[in-house]
Amino acid sequence: MSIRSEEIEYRDVAARGEAGEKMGNDRMALNVGPSHPTTHGVLRLMMELDGEVISKCEPVVGYLHRGDEKIAENMTYNQFVTFTDRLDYISPLANNVAFALAVESLADLEMPERCQAIRALVCELARISSHLLGIGVYAMDAGAWTPFFYTFTEREKLYALFEELTGARFTTSYTRIGGVARDVPDGWLGRVSKFCEELPTALDDCDKLLTRNRIFIDRTEGIGVISREDALAYGLTGPNLRATGVDFDLRKDRPYCGYENYDFDVPIGTTGDCYDRYLVRMEEVRQSLRIVRQIVETFPSGLWYAEDARKIFPPSKDKVMTSMEELIQNFMIVTEGPQLPAGEVYFEAENPKGALGFFIVSKGGGVPYRLKIRAPSFCNLSILERMLPGHMLTDATVILGSLDFVMGECDR
Repeated sequence: MSIRSEEIEYRDVAARGEAGEKMGNDRMALNVGPSHPTTHGVLRLMMELDGEVISKCEPVVGYLHRGDEKIAENMTYNQFVTFTDRLDYISPLANNVAFALAVESLADLEMPERCQAIRALVCELARISSHLLGIGVYAMDAGAWTPFFYTFTEREKLYALFEELTGARFTTSYTRIGGVARDVPDGWLGRVSKFCEELPTALDDCDKLLTRNRIFIDRTEGIGVISREDALAYGLTGPNLRATGVDFDLRKDRPYCGYENYDFDVPIGTTGDCYDRYLVRMEEVRQSLRIVRQIVETFPSGLWYAEDARKIFPPSKDKVMTSMEELIQNFMIVTEGPQLPAGEVYFEAENPKGALGFFIVSKGGGVPYRLKIRAPSFCNLSILERMLPGHMLTDATVILGSLDFVMGECDR
C-alpha cells in the first residue's frame, strides 16, 4: 500500500550541491558526534563542508563495540538471550524472538500455536514501541517538541505491559530456546486490547501536528532521497527500504510465528525521502495495531513451550521439585545449555529497524561454535556516505533521525 496520497515537487538537492561548488575551493573539516544527543548514539560523522553544504561525509562506528558475537561463542544459547536485549535496546522483545527462531531452525523445532502467538504479539508491541520513540525523537530533530510527549506517554503504557509480562521494563530477556519464559498473566490480553483502543487517538494527534505541518514538510520533503537502486545496493531493510518503493517485508514474504494467519498491509513510499520514511513508520504503527488485535481475538490455548524438546527447554518447576529425572534434566540444560545438533543456519526476522539476522555454526552441544549478527542499523548507516553530500549541514540531523538507527546493534 502506498502511503503518499499526492505527488509533490521536490527541491533539487543536486543543484544545491552545484551551488556549493561555486562558493569556492575552501573546505572545512567538521566532526559531528560521537556525542550521543547529536547523532542518536555514539556515531561520528567526519564531514567536509563547503560553506553550509556537505561535500563529503564518512561515518565512523565502533565506539560502542562490545564483542557480542565472540561473547556468544562462550555462552550457552539461553545465556546469550540476555545479550540480544542489548542489540536494538529499543525493541529487546523482538531481538529475543529472532535469536530463538534462528536456534530453533538449527534444531528443526516447531513451536506450539500459543507460543507463536505470544511471540508475534510481543514483536508487534516492540515494533509499536520502537516506532513511537523513533517518530517522537525524529520530530524533535526537525524542531517539533510536542509530538514527543504524545508518543513517549503511549510508550510508557507499553513498558507497563512489558513489565507485567516479563518482570522487566527495558532488558526483558523473555524468550527461551524452545518457548518463552512464562505464559501471559491473567487479564494481560485485556489490558493490551485497552492500549490498542487508546493509541489511535494519540497517533491522530501526532498526525495533525506533523503530517501537514508546513515547517515539518519543508524540513523533510525532498531531503535525504534514497533511490530504489541505492537502497538495494547498500543492503537497506525495514522502513528505510520500503520508503523507496520496495515492497518487501519478511513477515509477508517469509512468514514466521504464524504471521501468514494475520491480515495486514505493508506500507511503502514513492520517493524515499525523509518525509516518506516518517509516513511509512506512522502507517506501520497502525498496521501493527491491526495485527495485535487479531492475535488477541484469536489467541489460542495450549502450551507456551515445546513439550517434546526434552534436551532444549527445561521442565516446569513443580516437576523439578518432585522428580529426580526432571531435576537432572533441568541441571544439564542450565549448566551445559540446550543440546543442539551440528550444522549451520541463517535466519532473519523483520525487526523495527529492518532485517535482524543470525548466522549460527554449531558443532553440537549447548554453545555455538560461531555466531554472526546481521544488524540492520549497521547496513542502514552505510548509505550516509552517499546520502549526505549536497545537503546543508542542518539537514544532517533530520536525515539521521529519519534512518532511525541504534548503535547498540550497529557496533554489537
